Amino acid sequence: MATQLDSAGHGIDSLWAGYKKTGAKVLRDQLIVHYAPVVKYVAGRVSVGLPRHVDEADLASYGIIGLIDAIERFEPARNIKFETYAVPRIKGAIIDELRSIDWVPRSVRAKARAVEQSYSKLEASLHRTPTDEEVAADLEMSPEEFQTALRKISFVGVVALDEVFRGGDHSDRSTLGESLPDATAGPMDTFEVKETKEALVKAVSEMGDREKTVLTLYYYEGLTLAEIGDILGVTESRVCQIHTKAVLQLRAKLADRPEGAGRTLSAKVATPAAAQAAG
Repeated sequence: MATQLDSAGHGIDSLWAGYKKTGAKVLRDQLIVHYAPVVKYVAGRVSVGLPRHVDEADLASYGIIGLIDAIERFEPARNIKFETYAVPRIKGAIIDELRSIDWVPRSVRAKARAVEQSYSKLEASLHRTPTDEEVAADLEMSPEEFQTALRKISFVGVVALDEVFRGGDHSDRSTLGESLPDATAGPMDTFEVKETKEALVKAVSEMGDREKTVLTLYYYEGLTLAEIGDILGVTESRVCQIHTKAVLQLRAKLADRPEGAGRTLSAKVATPAAAQAAG
């Protein structure tokens, strides 16, 4: 990245240094142009499974807000790759905007909450991840009705690892990489980050092999749902369904984490760094 040049002929590192020193809008705009492809990439991934009337170009425009926020808050001295820092913020901005226009039917939201609560209740009583049949029975659904519910949730619900750790202040978009303590961090900072990682690792390790595979390939390897489907020998819609179920399971597993058990990671766990930590 440092070898790439901006329009003025300077390396991107020099551009960052100049912007952080002066705060000049012209330099910020150059950074926005330079990292615009990252927004397009994130918008493309978020658009998978959304209704056709949701325009990917609109998602990209929402994501620019997150990119600007990331540029303004980024600290190059922390030695974190900007893309790792920015992707969760861009994705979070897109998701926030989708929520603000309230395009998800209430019935689907209710189904998602019911499934998540069922996973949480059954896991507490069974001391393991419940099977699809057990969740369906708890929800008084047939196995076929449960699978249909998952398909509906995966089609219109923007559920991702982003939402596993969400705080009340949506403006706080710290990433897992960003939360790594710097040289001035105290023992409590280090402990909180370590505990957050351990909670995620434990939750993922307790999941079924197929769910773990989908999460790893999607978040760590960066594969598309279609590519994962080719590997697993199933359709893209089936992979989307598995992904949705896995995320609902994670949300249920981590729902009871104490408020102070780790740093708030809002749209942030769904990064290669986090997936690697969980792998």
